[in-house]
Amino acid sequence: MEDIQLLEAVERYIRGEMKTDERVHFEQLRKTNPEVDQLVVEHTLFIHQMNEVGELRKFKSTLNEVHTDLAEKGLINSDRLKGKAKVVYMWRKYKRVATIAASIAGITTLAISMLVLSLSPKTPVDELEELNRKIDNVEKKTNDNDRKIISVERKINAPDPNIVYTTGGTGFMIDAKGYLVTNAHVVQDARFVLVQNNKGNSYSAKVVFADASKDIAILKIEDENYKSLNQLPYGISKSSADLAEQIFTLGYPRKEIVYGQGYLSAKTGFKGDSLSCQIDIAANRGNSGSPILNNNGEVIGVLNGRQTNAEGFAFAIHSKYIYSAVEELKRKDTSFNRVRVSSASSMRNSDRKSQVKKIEDYVYMVKVNK
Repeated sequence: MEDIQLLEAVERYIRGEMKTDERVHFEQLRKTNPEVDQLVVEHTLFIHQMNEVGELRKFKSTLNEVHTDLAEKGLINSDRLKGKAKVVYMWRKYKRVATIAASIAGITTLAISMLVLSLSPKTPVDELEELNRKIDNVEKKTNDNDRKIISVERKINAPDPNIVYTTGGTGFMIDAKGYLVTNAHVVQDARFVLVQNNKGNSYSAKVVFADASKDIAILKIEDENYKSLNQLPYGISKSSADLAEQIFTLGYPRKEIVYGQGYLSAKTGFKGDSLSCQIDIAANRGNSGSPILNNNGEVIGVLNGRQTNAEGFAFAIHSKYIYSAVEELKRKDTSFNRVRVSSASSMRNSDRKSQVKKIEDYVYMVKVNK
């Protein structure tokens, strides 16, 4: 059987286009000829991988088209078409075209290689070895192109050093995949949001939920350089703290993280507000959005730096409203269904110093450009 006829027979066999007697004859050939059997196996794997790539490209293409359409219609808050933001928008809009072009180039190279091999007077074993080498080369070039694309994306998504952040506060993780909670007033009217950890690493973030009535906002880190942290050491409590219960907080009233401690002085907030509680703790500008924790390492509230009174007391929004904020976010956008908030704390029997060391990696400075 000629090489071209053999490849055509393999194609028809894989696709189930052979008649019964022809298929029986071909399967007998596979059993008696290991080179033919190997060719069928490798060709089947190749077709399967190409189908998977095609489906993935198609899915990504659909997502990009939907995102671009929504952005153009103004239904979502996409990047502003100014300066660097315009470059980001155009890149995201036409990235699919570049990716498809790269894919076509790779497929074309592979197809030409297969055609050359099929017409070359080589033994089946030599042909397969040559085909394997060609596939390895195409795969290497594809991986190199992927790395270049990722590098470009990271540069585009990196925080712009020219943006001036004039206001801010504090935020803390509620899901290690990059979701934080802060006060809604901290990020109100924000054009750009940057979050910075205690090591000085900064990441771009966006506001995905805000409730002005409860003064709670949820941020999502959207930065290629961010890597998900380990499971949160603290839990988000669903119940209120007890009167006179000792509490502590970590926040950013200045450029470094600051510890503060105190106690719960009233179960209601400013002028009897039931959404919050009154705490006797130092609260300065920048502490807005800080977590309030009890001795068990459980978050019992979110410090509301906007509300203070003449006696120097501060107020904190009850942590149970974090759960309702997350549920409302999921109802509005099902893409956030994977956000998980846990009430379990791993610091129940730890001393305060150990608790602070574990928590500080999960508390961020929030910087806002309006």
